[in-house]
Amino acid sequence: MRPFLNAIYVSFVVIAFLSSNLWADEQPVTIDAKIGQMLMTGFRGYRLADAPELERALADGVVGGVILFDYDVERQKKERNIRSPQQLRTLTRELQAASSVPLFIAVDQEGGRVARLNETNGFIRGESHAGFGSMADEKRVASGMSRLAEQLVDSGINLNLAPCVDLCNNPDNPIIARLERCFGRNPAQVATLAARFIDAHHDRQVITALKHFPGHGSSRGDSHLGFVDVSDTWEAAELVPYRQLISRHKADMIMVAHVFNKNFDPEYPASLSERTISELLRKELGFAGIVISDDLQMNALRKYYSDEEILMRAVNAGNDILVLGNNLAYQPDIIRVTIARVKRLIVDGKIPRERIEGSYRRIMELKGRLARQKKGSKKAEGGAFLEPDSKEP
Repeated sequence: MRPFLNAIYVSFVVIAFLSSNLWADEQPVTIDAKIGQMLMTGFRGYRLADAPELERALADGVVGGVILFDYDVERQKKERNIRSPQQLRTLTRELQAASSVPLFIAVDQEGGRVARLNETNGFIRGESHAGFGSMADEKRVASGMSRLAEQLVDSGINLNLAPCVDLCNNPDNPIIARLERCFGRNPAQVATLAARFIDAHHDRQVITALKHFPGHGSSRGDSHLGFVDVSDTWEAAELVPYRQLISRHKADMIMVAHVFNKNFDPEYPASLSERTISELLRKELGFAGIVISDDLQMNALRKYYSDEEILMRAVNAGNDILVLGNNLAYQPDIIRVTIARVKRLIVDGKIPRERIEGSYRRIMELKGRLARQKKGSKKAEGGAFLEPDSKEP
């Protein structure tokens, strides 16, 4: 009964949103609100009341999404946002109710070892990507993926930062293969299993994000810790799953990694690279959806760039959603500070206003399609109900 009741609640929120004038031309939207829609941030607390700064930002409509964790990295404690299924349902209801614009509520729920909803906080353990890749029984694959997605919708989560479409081409990779975060080495198999994973989520009106573009599977290092160069190990086959899933309209969002590849950009890692995002992903692969960054607070960036430069280069490169996990280093007022920094960069001529407008439009289009789908409860053929209305980047 709980999934049904939760769906009714979420549908009420999004239908009310659609009936508002938020998208109407005559209704002005502030630059703060447009920048805010580009932000996905983390916070501390099992209830919204534990995060007053976030609560104010939600009421003001200046945050587009939140990312939930089960572990606080800075404190090194298993105390963050997820304690039990009932507590999580309450938290997500509070978040949506407090926001003047429907939120993306996101988690990394890949399955296996990367699952924020897990056995320690009362959820059923989900199979890892590698586990799905090794299964010969297609019914088991479908059942396992459906169960994973069902736990998300039951918890009020509408965005899964998964699946990983990295290839298992380096078995010693410390952050991908060793953690069983890849479906396999064969790019066609990876694309097929990723499509099934996505369809299981789309069936429940949960959106997904492919990661980690343009491929993290060949790396020897972990971008959480520092600089990762894949220039000599990356293979062209790592683009195949993206190409196939984009062409099949399965890609709601694509997350860009912090890996450096001099073959694409001799100066900047992928997440800060206009050549990688605007040229390779947008123009060559034809992706018209939302580009989401990996966590901009990871050491692959923060060891080498200032916070201001990270924001400037991430926006100008073509990221639509900026992930600020607020977990590696906690800052309660991170939303207010980030909006102020981006506004200053616009005033100084370092970020074109058009970049904000383009990202805002893509974000609101996806939220609108998701809301209309929930309102109509009609799934499009092939699981592509979130296909962009326009093919233009």
